[in-house]
Amino acid sequence: MVIFGFRTKVFVLTVLTLLCPRCGNRAAHPLHRSVTRFTLFFVPLFPVRTRYSTQCTACGVTNRLSGDEATRLRHQV
Repeated sequence: MVIFGFRTKVFVLTVLTLLCPRCGNRAAHPLHRSVTRFTLFFVPLFPVRTRYSTQCTACGVTNRLSGDEATRLRHQV
């Protein structure tokens, strides 16, 4: 019997102050990195997918970003 699966961990890279495209408020937007790893017997082995996103703290809307956009925003601070 082989037990395998996937596990996702979310990391907060930085907190940015941006203008929200939905509500129009200038609010804090944490920049998240979500890494999904393949697991074998509950041991994470290698990353399968990495996603970046920001979330408005005023209205809660989540915006997905590409890796290049996330790097640009992260170094903008």
